Amino acid sequence: MLCLIRFFCFVVLLCCLVEKSAAEDAGYFDETKAITLFAFDNVSIPFTQNLKREMRSPKRHPANPVVRRGKAGTPDSWAVQFYGSVIRVGDTYRMWYVAAGNDRLDKTVPRSSPWRVAYAESKDGVKWTKPKLSLAEYNGNRNNNLVLMEPRLGTVNVKVLYDPDDPDPNRRYKMGAHVWFPKNDVRLGTFAPYGSADGLTWKLLINSKPVDAELPQKDMVLPALHFEPVGGLYKWDGLYYLNGQNAIVASRPYHGRVVRQFISPDFVNWSHASTIGFVRDIQHKLLGPGRSREGEQNHEGVSVWNRGNVLVGISGIWHGAKEWKDVTVDLGFVVSNDGVQFREPAHEWVFLKRGKDGDWDQGGLLQGQGFENIGDQTYIYYGTWDPRNWQGSPPRGGVGIVTLPRDRFATLRVDETTKGKGNYQLPKIKSEFLTKAINLNGKKSHRFFVNADGLGENANLKIELLSDNAIPLPAYSGKHAAIINASGFQTPIKWNGKTDIKDLPERIRLKVTFEGKQKTEIRFSALYAR
Repeated sequence: MLCLIRFFCFVVLLCCLVEKSAAEDAGYFDETKAITLFAFDNVSIPFTQNLKREMRSPKRHPANPVVRRGKAGTPDSWAVQFYGSVIRVGDTYRMWYVAAGNDRLDKTVPRSSPWRVAYAESKDGVKWTKPKLSLAEYNGNRNNNLVLMEPRLGTVNVKVLYDPDDPDPNRRYKMGAHVWFPKNDVRLGTFAPYGSADGLTWKLLINSKPVDAELPQKDMVLPALHFEPVGGLYKWDGLYYLNGQNAIVASRPYHGRVVRQFISPDFVNWSHASTIGFVRDIQHKLLGPGRSREGEQNHEGVSVWNRGNVLVGISGIWHGAKEWKDVTVDLGFVVSNDGVQFREPAHEWVFLKRGKDGDWDQGGLLQGQGFENIGDQTYIYYGTWDPRNWQGSPPRGGVGIVTLPRDRFATLRVDETTKGKGNYQLPKIKSEFLTKAINLNGKKSHRFFVNADGLGENANLKIELLSDNAIPLPAYSGKHAAIINASGFQTPIKWNGKTDIKDLPERIRLKVTFEGKQKTEIRFSALYAR
């Protein structure tokens, strides 16, 4: 019996170690569990002197596309549409995407029916497999990677949340689905909520009997207006948020596609009141009726990386035109500190431009909700859709990856333009920034880390702790300030030789000064508080 108990304890310990090794990948802690102050976030870092922000463009992964369309007869032979999600659970990366087979071209099949939800998984985030789940029938058999949707609705966009703290085990996974409903002989978009215990077998969380794979209007949880939902799906401050593309019934008029958001306390009952979460400046100019395709607009909401205290987002940049053959889509970069309103850190900056003609991602890009820090890299997953050819129904899609150095979306660096010349030469001024007040539990110990490059013997960061009203804390400022002269993605900050800092006030600020003869080499990307 004692041996059995010891064996059980060993298994539990081994499972804990596996889970920890997955979460603390390659020696890094999980930044989503920390307070993150990004260089691009001017709410978290509102005060700067003699510094400038520079956004960083990602690089396409050489293995792209990492998920491709299937062979003839498979559920995704016509489309792998990454209006989808990637989530790491334990040591496995899990992907849900929208699949369509050759029945998409069969006009005898109801229009919504060919759109299905498929699944893939990976151990490294790059090499993906499509497991044979044997759950849902397609083409006369179940030898495929389709998840089971009960009942099944035609789904053209899907986002998944992993919610392990939900007391109902059958809702630990939550899926938001963009489905269709009939109105006045046309098909309009709306939202349907699903729940699952394992992410593979899904139950619709409302009572409904679909007709031709579409949701009857009487069963809708949102107003009966056209809404293309689940561009993004996230939980923030105790509420579930759903955003998507919509141009109807705004409290003030904008031209074309804007990001609309709804909220819910339980994922099933949704407020019919909504807000405009993001609109591009150029959309304030109304182009007039009948021109909804034209002009610069948003496309399909904002995909979200929830970092606990801040939301990092990817948005669609729609380049409209009079003819579909000229419409294209790039991806932009946005941020939110309140879960409601998003903004651009760099005005009209293109995070990722569509591929060139002939490339697999030509014409237009899709912002799936997939962000992962893996080793020294940040992976952002994206899809493709060429709007110039959509009416001709060519095969579409695939899933790609772009990468950045880990969490280095942008940097703060010394602004050398302030030196001036001749009579305009300026006096020497400090290069520094001051963060917003962040909330801590003063009874616990805290650790702080910096993500920066270009540090060395003659290039360092001086980091001081201040009270919430910006008064230096004597034990952590001045001659007791921390000095960081080593580059890294998670370099520990030490005050008085210690990394565990106790008895801090409930709210603090950090002051960071760029110092040394080579301080212009420093590239600051983020601060973390654990």
